[in-house]
Amino acid sequence: MAAVGSAALVAASVLAGCGSGDGGVTINVYKYPQENFQKIVDRCNDRADGYRIVYHKLPREADGQREQLVRRLAAEDPGMDVLGLDITWTAELAEAGWIREFTGPAKAAVEAGTLKTPLDTARYEGRLYAAPDNTNVQLLWYRSDLVPTPPKTWDEMIEMGAQLQREGKPGLVEAQGKQYEGLVVLFNTLVNSAGGRILDEDGTRAVVDDGAVKALEVLKGFATSEVVDPSFANFAEDDARLAMENGKAAFQLNWPFVYAAAQDKGPEFAANFKWAPFPSIDGGDARVTVGGVNFAVSAFSPHPEQSFDAVTCLRDAESQKFAAINDGVPPSIESVYRDPEMAEPYPMREAILETLKNASVRPRTPAYQNVSTVISTVLSPPSAIDPAATADRLRRELQDALDSKGVLP
Repeated sequence: MAAVGSAALVAASVLAGCGSGDGGVTINVYKYPQENFQKIVDRCNDRADGYRIVYHKLPREADGQREQLVRRLAAEDPGMDVLGLDITWTAELAEAGWIREFTGPAKAAVEAGTLKTPLDTARYEGRLYAAPDNTNVQLLWYRSDLVPTPPKTWDEMIEMGAQLQREGKPGLVEAQGKQYEGLVVLFNTLVNSAGGRILDEDGTRAVVDDGAVKALEVLKGFATSEVVDPSFANFAEDDARLAMENGKAAFQLNWPFVYAAAQDKGPEFAANFKWAPFPSIDGGDARVTVGGVNFAVSAFSPHPEQSFDAVTCLRDAESQKFAAINDGVPPSIESVYRDPEMAEPYPMREAILETLKNASVRPRTPAYQNVSTVISTVLSPPSAIDPAATADRLRRELQDALDSKGVLP
């Protein structure tokens, strides 16, 4: 959920087909189990020229997806053509030489209208190796019956929650503090919001600068505040959602999938379940970490031309609108957010779009799996953070991870 952040939003939409393919070549697409993706495949098959797309479902969990892809790519398996990648895998597979660079018309089709930050997740060393399919960012969710005006900063949010508790009302702030990718996402958002860096631009040197230290201070302050859930250090996305739905909290930091779930909770809860921009550190804009999925073309595909053409259709504006309305995955193409059909299932679409325009990416490095493991380990539990000492440890152990010393991916 930290990389994709998606769940079904119940709505209806119809994809219009155009053209037809004669099925002369099979293009095998491997992607996570997306409920209505086959309908997108069917529409693209209707317009395909000389090939037919076949959808193969990867395991549901991200680790299982990556394991299958890496094993088959390492074996130079020609049976995979188009790959649905977690955005954090693009650099790793590009560095290994396992995915093809997008050039010419295929590159132009990807770049046209795609939001900058999602597009950044598809680049490595200045080259485009993937095509953003869906994206995601976290928002601040709050109960308007408790909070008439949402806070703009972490300090304001903590103070509002504390005041609610003094009044005998629910005032907790729910977030993801478990030792996993969700904690890495939260820390990365805080680092970028503070103007800091975890790694250098090349992804080869651990920086962990003053902005990162400030982020550690904010995370430690929250984890030891009176408004943090006692189970924060064990909470993932769904734990935070359920805690708020069960009446414990006034605030929640989470992905947009929580909106659809709130509608099922009941009319009273749904009517008061509102959203706002993610809180900043200093009153400026928060630079929230993006999630999402990119399409890549295998370096070992015997049909690269048809594969690039398939990607163009599978992630075009019509396909992305259908996926957003029916599967709850936010689009990476800006124009889709302004489509009138997005209004009902995505009432928070403007907040998502504005957040995406100032969002941030996770550290770009082929060793990201190692980097993520180190960060989540060192920061767990968040209440034990000692900002200066933790920064030193992060700097040291991240450099070891980048140098492939003593870290299990």
